[in-house]
Amino acid sequence: QPMTLQERIESAMRDAMRARDERRTQTLRMAMAAAHNRQIELGRPLTDDDYVDVLGKQVKQRRESIEAFRAGGREAMADAEEAEAAILTEYLPERLPDDELERIVRDAIAETGATAPADLGKVMGRVVPQTRGRADGKAVSDLVRRLLGG
Repeated sequence: QPMTLQERIESAMRDAMRARDERRTQTLRMAMAAAHNRQIELGRPLTDDDYVDVLGKQVKQRRESIEAFRAGGREAMADAEEAEAAILTEYLPERLPDDELERIVRDAIAETGATAPADLGKVMGRVVPQTRGRADGKAVSDLVRRLLGG
């Protein structure tokens, strides 16, 4: 049977250690620690979807740091965060193209009968499981809001 995402990351970390790839080892180790904490929070083993959520949050944190470091003129720090984000992104599902994302949102609006910005939650409940790890949550809610005329 195919490896779980958790198994893939553990295996990749062992390979990185053997290759003495310090950055990759550390980045994957941090992701595994975050996943472990999430598992304790949930009180159950993580599914691949849970693991994608954890990795997505890790990437998002890196992207926020990159912006802050660049704004502060700290290029080396920004580059390091960028390298880590790239490593983590390898384990996330392929990003959704904009037109595909818009199709998913339009379908969800039609299926839920949403007509106004107040229906945001209903539509997001339908969209999020389909876009998890493949689209930025804020971008998705902005698109829903726009299409609902908010």
